[in-house]
Amino acid sequence: MKFLRFTTASGPSLGVRQGDDVIDLGLAAPDLPRDLSVLLPLEADGLQAVRRALDRAPASSVKAYASLTLLTPIPRPEKIICIGLNYAEHIKEAPTPQVVPTYPVVFLRQAQSLIAHNEPLRRPLCSEQFDFEGELVCVIGRRGRKIPRDKALEYVGGYSLFNDASVRDYQFKSPQWTVGKNFDATGAFGPELVTADELPPGAHGLMLTTRLNGQVVQQASTADMIFDIATQISLMSEAMTLMPGDVIVTGTPSGVGIGRNPPLWMKHGDLCTVHVEGVGTLSNPVLDEVSSSR
Repeated sequence: MKFLRFTTASGPSLGVRQGDDVIDLGLAAPDLPRDLSVLLPLEADGLQAVRRALDRAPASSVKAYASLTLLTPIPRPEKIICIGLNYAEHIKEAPTPQVVPTYPVVFLRQAQSLIAHNEPLRRPLCSEQFDFEGELVCVIGRRGRKIPRDKALEYVGGYSLFNDASVRDYQFKSPQWTVGKNFDATGAFGPELVTADELPPGAHGLMLTTRLNGQVVQQASTADMIFDIATQISLMSEAMTLMPGDVIVTGTPSGVGIGRNPPLWMKHGDLCTVHVEGVGTLSNPVLDEVSSSR
């Protein structure tokens, strides 16, 4: 199933996309949770309840996908765990020499940095070095700690897309990347959550493509990850309890703007899209941030 969140006159709702239509579960199944962080832990029972609701959905619950204003699939994830340098070809284009890591490079994003499909990525006025990073997202569906790698995929609730737009000069002001990865409105997330049963195990072998103004700038298979999704889940759960709705942003392939000569930065008026086969397309215009003293 393809779940998405969208705005309605009565507040955010959860829906299931079927082609060009969306079934509004707020109308078709008002007793079901409208938050995937609550629905996903119900696992097979929850999905079966959704299927029953879809079978008897009234016509009034059917909405045109193109008419909806989408929200991020998870409203405010408890954790947004990002994996850096997870494709070998991307490591080669790093501005300083890097070796292939034996343990994932990990940093965190804050929920305030997230935006939804079709919302603008905001280029900060303090920098011109605004870079694109198309990535596959894994969303945790079950609570877990110290998860064995061979059981890790049982904890996946679904997959989505991310553009980890990075402010490069701020990213490299210090050894820690936190500031350059957490400017407001720089983490595009969505448009949908595709349940794990719709994709190959671990979303392995899917083509990821990023386009800037229609031109392909990144393209690689998820099979090229250094640390696959099962490994990421297992290693992260050694340190922290993974919760339903937690987001793991699994790494970007080569082709980023900073790795080019001359560098290719996103600018006001651009359009950046991230596509992964079977998962969908995340599209965001790029606009300069609005100057504010607050």
